[in-house]
Amino acid sequence: MSWLVLLGLSLFVFFIFVVLFRKFLGYMKKEQNLVIESFHDALIDKDNPVGLNKEELDKLKQQQEEAQRHLRDVISRIPVIQKDGRFQIDEEAIRQRRAAAQSNGTSETVTNDNI
Repeated sequence: MSWLVLLGLSLFVFFIFVVLFRKFLGYMKKEQNLVIESFHDALIDKDNPVGLNKEELDKLKQQQEEAQRHLRDVISRIPVIQKDGRFQIDEEAIRQRRAAAQSNGTSETVTNDNI
């Protein structure tokens, strides 16, 4: 029976400490103008797994879109043909471009090393 009294007393003291701690946190938040984020806000977002702020995330998305545009532009310049169900570089088109560039006297040269 005495252990029930000790258990009740310890639970009472524990809840007193919890109430005092909550009051202290509320006071400190008000004094220092703190905002404690909820756990839901700290969860990983599928669009923002790194946890960047909105400006950094928008800047990163814009850079990725520009990189994708540039990559599409570069890929679209490479002549390809479909041979045996696979896409391969069209070497004949590259030779024709090289010949046209040399006949025009431009400094643009297309080599297999550049592709």
